Formats: sequence, C-alpha cells, structure tokens
Amino acid sequence: SLFPPKARPVLLTRSNATKLRGTHSEAIMKPLDHKNLDQDVDYFADVISTTENVAVYIWNNLEKILPAGCLYKVKVYESDRNFIVYKGN
Repeated sequence: SLFPPKARPVLLTRSNATKLRGTHSEAIMKPLDHKNLDQDVDYFADVISTTENVAVYIWNNLEKILPAGCLYKVKVYESDRNFIVYKGN
C-alpha cells in the first residue's frame, strides 16, 4: 500500500482548500492565498519561492498542527503536468 496504516489521502486543490476550516486553513490558505510569496511571507525572505520550497513550507506548517506521524506527503502542482511531491526530510 502507498499509505501508512489507517492513513487516508486528502487531495487539497485550490477549490476545496478554501472549504477547510480551523488550523488547516490557518496553516495553508491564510499565509499563502493571494500573496506575493517573496514579499508577503517571511519564510521566503531568505528562501527562493520555488514549488519545491512551497511544498516544504506547507509541510512544516501542517506538521506543527497535525498529530505526529500522520502527514505522509505534500503534493503541489505548478500545472497539469508539473508537480512536486515532498515527504519530509
């Protein structure tokens, strides 16, 4: 199986991400949505805002609020064919 026991994948798209409530919205949408990453997000002051680094940023924010061990991967799409998968260190 691709997923650890009892893990359920959740596809986070732009359209359903806005439906998230509470801490998930705080961790992803509030800091990133409609922002110039290089100017508006402190993390990217010293980190180049590549898709890879956006995935790391999302991972780090989710890892702070989710129970330990339940975050499996973050997948960020640039386009229909270009995406990055980040599974932690």
